Amino acid sequence: MTVDSLTEPEAPAATPEPVSENGQAEAPQTPENGQAEAKPKRGRPKGQTTAKKTRTVELTLTVTGTADGEWQAELKHGSKWIARGIEIPAAAVSRAAKELHEELSGPIDEVINAAREQQAQKVAQLEAELEEAKKALAELEQ
Repeated sequence: MTVDSLTEPEAPAATPEPVSENGQAEAPQTPENGQAEAKPKRGRPKGQTTAKKTRTVELTLTVTGTADGEWQAELKHGSKWIARGIEIPAAAVSRAAKELHEELSGPIDEVINAAREQQAQKVAQLEAELEEAKKALAELEQ
């Protein structure tokens, strides 16, 4: 054996301590002195996504009804009005609500049924008045 093979392996070269702008040595950043070492972050960087972005369209349909059973619709695309004050039959509103969702159709049908009852009462009242008017006319013709 040679003397060279019996020597100890060389120690890794010491890394120089960081020096600040004013020439003084800075303490290494370790968890003990309150500064964390820079570790590579796991996962994807913020702001980047692999999900496909879906273009959304904002349409606002407003359907309003009165106690008399008159229904109107208005349609907005973003902030631009597409249609305003379009009259819609109550039956069409009821069918559309049933197609959309049960939670929508229940309350809408209640409003439509209440309006239907109100109109039926109005018809009955007008029929009674018509009968009285017919009787009064018949008496005048005799």
